Amino acid sequence: MGDHKEQPLRVGAAVRRRRRALELTLAVVAERSGLSVPFLSQVENDRARPSTSSLEKVADALRTTAVELLAAADPACSVDVVRGDDTEPLPLPLPQPRTRSLVRGHHQMQASEFTGEHDAGRELQYRNDQLLYVADGAVEVEAEGRAYRLGRGDTLYLTGGVRHRWRAAEPDTRVIVVAVAEHIEAVRDRPRG
Repeated sequence: MGDHKEQPLRVGAAVRRRRRALELTLAVVAERSGLSVPFLSQVENDRARPSTSSLEKVADALRTTAVELLAAADPACSVDVVRGDDTEPLPLPLPQPRTRSLVRGHHQMQASEFTGEHDAGRELQYRNDQLLYVADGAVEVEAEGRAYRLGRGDTLYLTGGVRHRWRAAEPDTRVIVVAVAEHIEAVRDRPRG
């Protein structure tokens, strides 16, 4: 129950993401595939399930394959539990750092848990907004030329496009990073000043 793998796939979101990535309208995809705009709209909104033949036509129109669309499909569940012990067994001694995804699948929100060290020298910049929460330990963050020290329970919000870097300041630090997924157009490119 609640097992993500048991759920049927919803291919609509994968079709919509691919179409938008190619900057195509439903009308163009309809013309290329020979399928109707209303049907394609229903597919994208998961109100219709395309046959294998229809999915192949849509894939051809989107310059991909049906297999690729299915691989990018979301499981049809609105609730999914990721248990703390759902991770693969790790060899001992535990490698540092560790990263664990807290959200399975290709969704509008992504969340990861980082434990231990983090590559502090690597500058990060994400297109969409991000939230960094310190669950245990402490973190030092550099963002927009300012340094911040965060302790247990502290949160740092970063607007999309902000260059930053962070590192664990104490052993056994755990950081939760929640972000709007990169494939979502949550933030338009902002003019740089």
